[in-house]
Amino acid sequence: MPTVDDVLEQVGEFGWYQKRVFLTLCLTSAALAPIYLGIVFLGFSPPHHCRSPGVSELSQRCGWSPAEELNYTVPGLGAADEAFLRQCMQYEVDWNQSTLSCVDPLASLAANRSHLPLVPCQHGWVYDTPGSSIVTEFNLVCANAWKVDLFQSCVNLGFFLGSLGIGYIADRFGRKLCLLATSLVMALSGVLTAVSPDYTSMLLFRLLQGMVSKGTWMSGYTLITECVGSGYRRTVAILYQVAFTVGLLGLSWLAYAIPHWRWLQLAVSLPTFFFLLYYWCVPESPRWLLSQKRNTQAIKIMNHIARKNGKSPPADLQILSLEEDDTEKRSPSFIDLFRTPNLRKHTCILMYIWFSCAVVYQGLVMHMGATSRNLYLDFFFSALVELPAALIILVTIDRAGRIYPLALSSLVAGAACLVMLFISQDQHWLNIVVACLGRMGITIVLQMICLVNAELYPTFIR
Repeated sequence: MPTVDDVLEQVGEFGWYQKRVFLTLCLTSAALAPIYLGIVFLGFSPPHHCRSPGVSELSQRCGWSPAEELNYTVPGLGAADEAFLRQCMQYEVDWNQSTLSCVDPLASLAANRSHLPLVPCQHGWVYDTPGSSIVTEFNLVCANAWKVDLFQSCVNLGFFLGSLGIGYIADRFGRKLCLLATSLVMALSGVLTAVSPDYTSMLLFRLLQGMVSKGTWMSGYTLITECVGSGYRRTVAILYQVAFTVGLLGLSWLAYAIPHWRWLQLAVSLPTFFFLLYYWCVPESPRWLLSQKRNTQAIKIMNHIARKNGKSPPADLQILSLEEDDTEKRSPSFIDLFRTPNLRKHTCILMYIWFSCAVVYQGLVMHMGATSRNLYLDFFFSALVELPAALIILVTIDRAGRIYPLALSSLVAGAACLVMLFISQDQHWLNIVVACLGRMGITIVLQMICLVNAELYPTFIR
């Protein structure tokens, strides 16, 4: 009996129809970029200092320039190690008293400013930025700075919680249904995040978006790799992840053009409603249909692929079978990941690699966002290194296999992270180069692990 791969060899392993489906699904990969790493722009923390109504009145009366106002009234200005003082503390001074002069007004209160008492900001902050972020809108600085990390943690928690259920849905009810359902919820939660009236509701919508967005990405990844022949599966899997990199590159320019976080969030969320059109232009996975004993639908899809590719379906298509030896319909279960010694070994190793790679990758991106001098350009150029990473995989995967490139890339990423500990912040470009080298290494590992993940597991638990 012919298998799906046998039929695809005759009707086109990666014909015109699969290319169209592939390019269509690549949009879901690109759409994950602003969800996963949009915090770099949504949570951007600009230079800031305490807001003081009294200082503003005195500055207006004395005709100070912004630089003079800061010099006269902000503590610790100028010293890098006193950033906390100038950003989060203010002098405990009554700026409305008439004895204050316009030239060094604090001189009449103390010979040395360091003797003046300090208190935390009482009236909010002034931010030196033309745009806005969740930091500037909800004042997530100083004592509340941890809430920015919590915002991103909600996305990661959503990825974790979603992975417990989304994978089961894709294996139980189909890749296409999972793709459509998660795309709808992802679009809605993205829009709701953009219009959130307060910080708490924003966290809840962000958590929901995280729960479904990785499911959208994984459904598209599994769907396209199961619709092409074995000769193109690796290439398609790698290029699908390249679309994520393209999404990062586009995000940097979009964030530059739209410096206000709510509009930026809407700009990356509204287009995802178009993913619902996949109902008409993306087929269900024929391999999954066969694993569920829905042979008639699988044969119909294979006929459709043949027709769109301009080929004639083989005469024995009606006895199409799954290449895996499976005599009955299988229902996926989490236990299946640990059912045999080999599956247990593969699952534990892959879980560890997934976890460590995600931490390193996101950490390198966040480090770039926190230490960059030009946020948009540094983000753009650091994302560019992911393109040669994909090229390296395409060139080496058939020659060197999976284990050696994966191990070497892990070593490079780990070494880069260690070296960065000893590089001074003044050596900005050296920091950027080493971080980009580490990011290239960890990107290779992430792309390889996605490919290995699809290759090691049978269809019904993939």
